[in-house]
Amino acid sequence: MDSSRISLRLFKLSDVDDLLKWASDDRVTRYLTWNSITTKEDALTYLETVVIPHPWRRSICLDDRSIGYISIRPESGDDDRCRAHIGYAVAEGYWGQGIMTMALKLAISKVFEDMRESLVRLEALVEVENKGSQRVLEKVGFQKEGLLRKYGFCKAPKASQLSVNLVIFKCGFVLNKSFNLAI
Repeated sequence: MDSSRISLRLFKLSDVDDLLKWASDDRVTRYLTWNSITTKEDALTYLETVVIPHPWRRSICLDDRSIGYISIRPESGDDDRCRAHIGYAVAEGYWGQGIMTMALKLAISKVFEDMRESLVRLEALVEVENKGSQRVLEKVGFQKEGLLRKYGFCKAPKASQLSVNLVIFKCGFVLNKSFNLAI
C-alpha cells in the first residue's frame, strides 16, 4: 500500500456513509466497547454525539474516504494525565495490508507532538484472542507489559463473556529525545 494514500483527519458529518460501512460489521466491532451501528440515523447520531466532540478521535482515510478510526483518550486527574489510552479499528477489507500500522505510526507521532507537555505513556488494552491487533502494536513499537486477568467486561451479554483477560501494551516517550516512527 502506498503510504501517501493514508491520512488521518477529523471526522465530518459527510463521513456517515463510509462510517456505516465499517462500523456495521460485527467482525470490525467485535473487540470494541461499542456495538455495531446498523442504520444511517444511528451512524449520524454517533458522529454528532460521540465522534466529533471527542478530543482526539481521527478518521483513518484511504484517498480521503473513512475506513476506520483511531482514538486517544488521556487519563484525567493530576496523577494520571501523563498517560493516555489508544483504541482503533479499520474496515475488514483492509486488514493485513499494513494500513493500520501506517495509521498508528502517524497517530502516535502526532499525539506525542500535540500532548508533549504532559504525555509520557500511551497504553493499549487488547483482548488476549485479538492476535492481529497485538502484532500491529508490536510493529509500531509498543511493548507487551503484562496480562490483566478478568480486567474488564465484554459488551456481549453471554455469561461466558462477562469478564475478559486483556494484554496491556505500552509505548513510552522520553522527553527531549526524538521519537522516530518513519513509515
